[in-house]
Amino acid sequence: MIYYSANVVVRLYHTRHYHMNSSSFDPQQAREELLKLASYRMPYGKYAGKLLIELPEPYVVWYHSKGLPAGELGRMLGLTYEIKVNGLEPLFDPLTPGR
Repeated sequence: MIYYSANVVVRLYHTRHYHMNSSSFDPQQAREELLKLASYRMPYGKYAGKLLIELPEPYVVWYHSKGLPAGELGRMLGLTYEIKVNGLEPLFDPLTPGR
């Protein structure tokens, strides 16, 4: 159920932000993005070095409302936002041992 929910969130994120239609959605790409997100760290600021999935939700929501940076960091933060607001952080428990 959680993996299915994660695919839905990744699909929703890509549809909202990249104007993709659902027929161009690739579940393998979604899996790869989730695996990448599991080890992606914040490169700067107060939370430098912290896993994005471990960032406090209010910070992620604030950053999202302020405008996400371009490129991979922005994409990963956008995905983090969708996961956090949909309560899917438990997805990452098996992917981030010792978290």
